[in-house]
Amino acid sequence: MPTTPPDPHTAIVMAGTPSTNKSLYHAVRFNVHDPAALVITTGSVGNQPHRLLILRDIEMDRARKQASADQVACPKDLAPEEGLSGDRETATAQAVAQAIVCAGCTRVIADRTLPLIYVDELRKQDIAIEYDPGLGVADRRAKTEEEIAYLRQAQHATERAIEMACTMVAKATADKRGVLQHGGDDLTAEAIRLAIDIFLLTHGYTNPRSIVAAGSQGGDCHHLGEGPIHTGQPVIIDIFPQNQHTKYNGDCTRTVVHGDIPDDIKRMHAAVLEAKSAAEQATQPGATGEDVHRATMQIIEQHGYAMGFPTEEHPTTMPHGTGHGIGLDVHEPPLLDLKGPGLVVGDALTIEPGLYNQQLGGVRVEDMVIVTEDGCENLNLLQQTLDWS
Repeated sequence: MPTTPPDPHTAIVMAGTPSTNKSLYHAVRFNVHDPAALVITTGSVGNQPHRLLILRDIEMDRARKQASADQVACPKDLAPEEGLSGDRETATAQAVAQAIVCAGCTRVIADRTLPLIYVDELRKQDIAIEYDPGLGVADRRAKTEEEIAYLRQAQHATERAIEMACTMVAKATADKRGVLQHGGDDLTAEAIRLAIDIFLLTHGYTNPRSIVAAGSQGGDCHHLGEGPIHTGQPVIIDIFPQNQHTKYNGDCTRTVVHGDIPDDIKRMHAAVLEAKSAAEQATQPGATGEDVHRATMQIIEQHGYAMGFPTEEHPTTMPHGTGHGIGLDVHEPPLLDLKGPGLVVGDALTIEPGLYNQQLGGVRVEDMVIVTEDGCENLNLLQQTLDWS
């Protein structure tokens, strides 16, 4: 949660829509689809922080029961003398500025997500604004035991979806064209993606468009994939759903090949698995995201591949970082890449090295780990083989 203001004349402000602004949601633990704001001031009793949540009037009773706040108000409770705007977000911003004036504060500390509309209303009241790059970031990184349980639950569901999708590919039959068949129809990336969506929806998850990229499409690490799938092709399946209740995400990738596995793909896969193992061994408190990424780089290059985008000399490369933080957002700090910051106990991370060739396709394997006192814990239990038959 955000820290205590440094003095009685300074307030901390986080604002936006909790359903999309995950830093604000993390701070108040209350999900709503309308504008809301958290104002933290130094309280009158023992200089303890006072947390005021401002949001729409019809949400107030529910917020008083559920939100992490000392006081709940609506914009009408904090209307300036000239009255409130008829625009809901503007009215909320006006109420925030009024609350800070009433608290006797002349300075605000804000995070990277503060909308400009709030900045404008604060400036109208001659309130100075200071940006804190760690606010809403540092407090989300060290996951609590409850958050780790949510992530474990999400990753388990994600693995089940991965297993279902990889098995669809592996157990399909190939026709004379080499196109995989499932239920009497061509097996396509779209059909697998639909099956993933339905599976996750029935288990309480919302799902962005999963990556199901076969053959040369997988040579682009974030190509979503489309069209029929052929035997002998590597198929990257990357799924990253969100639990509808807890709001925490899973993120897992596996690569599957139907039929005979090309030797080039076997070699790429072996290098990826070795790089993933090295990255996990490097993941520990005190190490940096760069340390973890360099462990990956060393193995990739030892196998004769290159980092960065493909060239004529090095057509098979790894163009992305080793991984990223995960929690309420699929992608959140820290990055496991060059200049990546120091890791802390409780960081939830993905480890996802990959190799890509624009002609052959790609191979990526991704797990989720939690940084512990003496290393990291891998939350995944799923096999990493290319053969899912």
